[in-house]
Amino acid sequence: MRTTTLGATGLEVSRVAFGTWQLGGDWGEFDEDAAVAAVRRARELGVNFFDTAQAYGFGASERLLGKALRQELDRDRDSVVIATKGGVRPDGGGRDASAAFLREGVEQSLRALGVETIDLYQVHWPDPKTPAAETAEALQRMVEEGKIRHVGVSNYDVAQMEEFAAVRPVETLQPPYHLFRRGIEAEILPYTREKGIGVLAYSPLASGLLTGRFDEDTTFDEDDWRSKATAFTGEALRRNLAVVRRLSDFAEARGRRVGEIAVAWVLAHVDVALVGARSSSSIESSAAAADITLSADEIAEIERIASDGVPIEGASPEGVA
Repeated sequence: MRTTTLGATGLEVSRVAFGTWQLGGDWGEFDEDAAVAAVRRARELGVNFFDTAQAYGFGASERLLGKALRQELDRDRDSVVIATKGGVRPDGGGRDASAAFLREGVEQSLRALGVETIDLYQVHWPDPKTPAAETAEALQRMVEEGKIRHVGVSNYDVAQMEEFAAVRPVETLQPPYHLFRRGIEAEILPYTREKGIGVLAYSPLASGLLTGRFDEDTTFDEDDWRSKATAFTGEALRRNLAVVRRLSDFAEARGRRVGEIAVAWVLAHVDVALVGARSSSSIESSAAAADITLSADEIAEIERIASDGVPIEGASPEGVA
């Protein structure tokens, strides 16, 4: 597994990280034992970077991750890098990056994960009601107290990062990024490169669309957020599935799976790709992408094929697009 230094944090992390949104309940039912096995299989494959969030089941995902990594966390804490996020209230309460709520969230995450320090703590969503200075100052105090080591943000634009950075540096950014969602390329990626901010992209497989496992008849459980998303119904789905089939042909001609190519394309542009998995076979496929180097011609062809797709959005604390 290839590794990289994540921005100015100095953390040496695997280029494919294990994301755990799917373990919090928003993606329907899953087999907990299989999920634990997937986390442990990721470690066997060289993944040392695991990302979760308080909002993923409000403790459920963090507890499961802590359970899966318990032996390594107890035996050799520095062998794994744990990132989590806070600033979203439960029960539809929306965004809250206030000092008091973030401190409460950090304490809850520490207990759920079963660790004394969080390697990377990220503000999950920008909160327009809380001054950036309050958020940044609160997180800096917790760095000084040893509760967290590094500070990042998620879903922030350039202006929001600039406002935060006026108080303390933004060390990492976690944005959505995949072949059907490329909005960060215009302003955000140039800014992060200029400032030395590490980028860990979430949803590199477009919430499963780029795995090649879906067709026009695919349905989702009612408690799976995708059942309410426009990206997984109607004409948008049909057009994007046509693109995925063409990308699958491109991948197969190179002895690869379409998901591997989709993740490799993301890794050609950012530091780390966050992939979710609920089974060992899923993480094996995604992890393989870390060792793929796409040529400039291959990148151009992938982007040409994807240009026929329909841009899609995802879920936020306010709902599903």
